[in-house]
Amino acid sequence: MASPSNKGKGIAEGSPSQSQPQQPRSPPNPPALSRYESQKKRDWNTFCQYLRNLQPPVHVSQCGSNHILDFLQYLDQFGKTKVHVHGCVFFGQVEPSGQCNCPLKQAWGSLDALIGRLRAAYEENGGLPERNPFASGGIRVFLKEVRDSQAKARGVPYKKRKKKKKRNPMRSHDVVGGGTAGTSSSNLPS
Repeated sequence: MASPSNKGKGIAEGSPSQSQPQQPRSPPNPPALSRYESQKKRDWNTFCQYLRNLQPPVHVSQCGSNHILDFLQYLDQFGKTKVHVHGCVFFGQVEPSGQCNCPLKQAWGSLDALIGRLRAAYEENGGLPERNPFASGGIRVFLKEVRDSQAKARGVPYKKRKKKKKRNPMRSHDVVGGGTAGTSSSNLPS
């Protein structure tokens, strides 16, 4: 309850009162998420939902690499990449000439990117980096096996891309006034 000495004080100081209509303030719009951040959030929510749907449900803090491997295999049902099996007549062919009944799976690159996003999301959601199940050796081995098997099934060996050499940003500043860097000549007054 307001004390009698403060009665009417808000009006005199110019603060809003009930006699002046207030326009409702809308909360400020958070900055739009980048495509990567949106995908990471969507992937994290999907993975958490997958864990909740398990019988019995598993909390993220209790999740291990086996849960992640099961999740990746679950995602294969939504894959769009034809992966020829060893008995298929098209196994190892780069451009098969016909149709076959080989399964559609998630492409290795998609799984690799997914694991990268989930690894980052795990830590952003309070997980400790040293306990990150997405960074475990079992996950790396699985991804390598998927990569190799898909490369063999297509007949195209996986080749790791060479990293581009970084250009030295100081390189363009090495030449000062026609001289070379590291020499005793200088454009500064003596």
